[in-house]
Formats: sequence, structure tokens, C-alpha cells
Amino acid sequence: MRQITFSEGEYYHLYNRGVDKRKIFMSAAEYKRFQNYLLLMNDVERMRVTDLLRSHEAKPREKSDGGNPLVAIGAYCLMPNHFHLYVTPLAKDGISKFMQRVQTAYTMYFNEKHERSGALLQGTFKAEHVAHDTYAKYLFSYIHLNPAKLVDPEWKEFGARDFKKVREYVRKYPYSSFAEYLEKRHAITDPSKFPEYFSTQRDVDDHIDQWLETKDSRGLALREI
Repeated sequence: MRQITFSEGEYYHLYNRGVDKRKIFMSAAEYKRFQNYLLLMNDVERMRVTDLLRSHEAKPREKSDGGNPLVAIGAYCLMPNHFHLYVTPLAKDGISKFMQRVQTAYTMYFNEKHERSGALLQGTFKAEHVAHDTYAKYLFSYIHLNPAKLVDPEWKEFGARDFKKVREYVRKYPYSSFAEYLEKRHAITDPSKFPEYFSTQRDVDDHIDQWLETKDSRGLALREI
């Protein structure tokens, strides 16, 4: 994969998976720990990763705490063996610093919990530049529809066989940013730093539904990991 130079004011799709496609989230607590790190690690202030391992549960910082974030997150989704982030850098080397912190902290936490050692994730992380609006809207759907394959593995080839079931599952999936958009309660995400494609809940719903209703959604394949 070509090397990407991250620039402020530009947008990027970041993703990574477990080594040998192994599961990196084994319980609800582990998903929540990673979500907390997306908040805790997103600050220009230097912090020691080891400090976050002293308590059983990392406590997320509230938005009101302010801070100086390294990146803004426009969307995310955590899956059993991989994750996706849609981000824009807000500080010099913001993406690299943020991803190094999050991945290091989570690997340390996971290895300690499961009494293992060595790499958990496949390399540093992968990145794609989001260069135009069409791709950005597509990426928003791609990220938030990842959980659909957990209940309907072939939905991209044949469309959602049980539309209501898949739609409800995606809406209620607790480890993505979809609920933040539906409820307009943004904790991990900060849509103010991204173009406003979807101004209402109806806009978000309609955009996602269009893909679920498509009889052949292989266009959402992007880079399957």
C-alpha cells in the first residue's frame, strides 16, 4: 500500500484487524475499553498508557472537559476482528500519534487480560484518503453497515433478506457511531469538523436504507478486511 501523508483539512479512512484475522474483541467490556480509548487518547497532551491499565475500567472524558484533540472522528465501527475509523487530523502528526496511542494501549490491555504477549493488530494501521464527497458519503454507509453481515452474511450480494431485522440490528449495534447520529448525542464523534451531508435523523436513515434495499450492494465492498 502506498504511503499517505496526512494533512490537516483532509479526511481519511483508517482501519486495522487482528493478526491472522483473530478476534480482537472477546467481550462487551473489551469493546467498551476500546471506545473509551478513542476518547481518552484523543488529546495533544502527553499521557502515559500504563496509567490507564491501573483501573479495571478506563473512564471516558466528557466533552465538557475540553482538551485539545489530535483528530476529529466522523464515524467508527468496531467488529469482532477489525475496526474502522473516519477521521480528520486537527494537530501536526495527529493521526499517527492518536493511532499509536490507541493501538498500543488496547494491545497492552488485551494482552494483560488474556495473559498473552506479542502483536495483536496487523501492523500499524491502513489508511485511505477520502478525496471527494461521493466517496465520503459512501464511506459513512460502509462503516455503519459493517454489523449487517453479523446477522446476514450475504446481504451485499442479495440485499437484506429480512430488511427490518438487519436495519434494526445496525441501528442498535452498540459499537459504532450510528446511534450518535440518530440520537444527535455525539460523544466519540465530532461531525462539526466534517461536511454536513446529513442534517436530520431522516437523512441518516434514508441514506443507510438505500444501501440495505439495494438488490446488489457489492459496491459497498470497498477494502474488505
